[in-house]
Amino acid sequence: MPGASAESRRVKILNANWTPDDGGDGQFGLMIVTDDDQVHTVTAGAASVSAVVALSQADTVLAWDPTNRTLIAANIVGTMPWTTKDVTA
Repeated sequence: MPGASAESRRVKILNANWTPDDGGDGQFGLMIVTDDDQVHTVTAGAASVSAVVALSQADTVLAWDPTNRTLIAANIVGTMPWTTKDVTA
């Protein structure tokens, strides 16, 4: 993937947890499981989680780059060979 490290992997599971706080937006935690079964966790604000959920529901392919701690959304417009979804999984 352009701009990604060699450790970047497709996301196969994405979960979000929310912990409320007094009067604020609370705190979100994302659990990202990649196609090599590695589990990664990150914290995020409410607006960021809203964007991630929207991207996960769209016709996109998500990849996690653990080296750069970056969630990559591919196929926003068009496709590339490495973004073809495996329908057998």
